[in-house]
Amino acid sequence: MAPWHLYLMALLYIFAGVMHFIKPKMYLRIMPQYLPDHKLLVLLSGIFEVAFGVALLFSFTREWSVYGIILMLLSFLPVHFYMLSSEKAGAGIPLWLLILRVPLQFVLMYWAFSYVNI
Repeated sequence: MAPWHLYLMALLYIFAGVMHFIKPKMYLRIMPQYLPDHKLLVLLSGIFEVAFGVALLFSFTREWSVYGIILMLLSFLPVHFYMLSSEKAGAGIPLWLLILRVPLQFVLMYWAFSYVNI
């Protein structure tokens, strides 16, 4: 049986992905202007977050999911830097929290990587 924190991670990604469909405006507002088709990117990222979260739950898809999560988090880094670029892009989130979110992405990547051999 997988450790409880694997289920926590899966739930977090599933929840985050579902939120892309429930509150898409929240995600659209933080998309860097230089990226094309914001609506499509928000929907795709939601689909991938849900898919990777679900895939974490099964041993035969877990490793695939881990590497997908790591690539996804890397692809989200421009959004986190964009949010630091202006007050509007920061969506009202305090600056200290926006700064903290950047290294947090690497902590999340490490957390995901810890499940490669489980």
